[in-house]
Amino acid sequence: MKSFTGFLVVLGSFVMVATAGNFYQDFDLTWGDKRAKIFNGGQLLSLSLDRVSGSGFKSRREYLFGRIDMQLKLVAGNSAGTVTAYYLSSQGPTHDEIDFEFLGNTTGDPYIVHTNVFTQGKGNREQQFYLWFDPTKNFHTYSILWDSRQIVFLVDNTPIRVFANAERKGVPFPKNQPMRIHSSLWNADDWATRGGLVKTDWSKAPFTAYYRNFNVQGSTSSRYMNGAWKSQQLDAYSRRRLRWVQKNFMIYNYCTDLKRFPQGLPAECR
Repeated sequence: MKSFTGFLVVLGSFVMVATAGNFYQDFDLTWGDKRAKIFNGGQLLSLSLDRVSGSGFKSRREYLFGRIDMQLKLVAGNSAGTVTAYYLSSQGPTHDEIDFEFLGNTTGDPYIVHTNVFTQGKGNREQQFYLWFDPTKNFHTYSILWDSRQIVFLVDNTPIRVFANAERKGVPFPKNQPMRIHSSLWNADDWATRGGLVKTDWSKAPFTAYYRNFNVQGSTSSRYMNGAWKSQQLDAYSRRRLRWVQKNFMIYNYCTDLKRFPQGLPAECR
């Protein structure tokens, strides 16, 4: 059994935490009855979906800035109509949220990675991507790097999206509300696959996704993270990888959707 490792540093009135996580210790299974399960001494978690219900979990701790890594192996085979969501979120009508959503597809067709950022309850900042591998064959690492200047979405340490702080343009940025880590597997066949044209094939249920190797370096203090994460800028190689992903695998970008925004693109896109 892999042992829980972690350290906690208390500095003044705030806490910085770095953990190589244990699902028993770090998360609560929040819904789905026995469809959410923890195995291997807390090192492996699964979520399942059947015709009756999906399932989900959330972190016990809240974070304000940090880097969150999770390895996922997505639903294999015909996953059309299903969504596996992995995201950070605060609570309330003006909540902040940072989303990875994996939209299932028919066997042989690629998953779509749907990303979004909500600030003060407002989202509509979608970018979507195909992946350059089959995310159902093996575990892959999906990461969110979040500081006061930017949010970076990464897949196997390759950046796929950067959402920069554009407060100088009047765009709110999530920097004041601590967020919990959430994940869920649910049926969304009214929209998830080809706009809802392809429905969930319940004869293939249960649908199951797997999680392991959760790791977080985070804080409940913006004061600490502003100092600790100054070095977390994309280097030249990472910027080249970002351009490679966006050129070859991006399939939707709200910042180029003129039909959706006939009165003008959002301020952060200009």
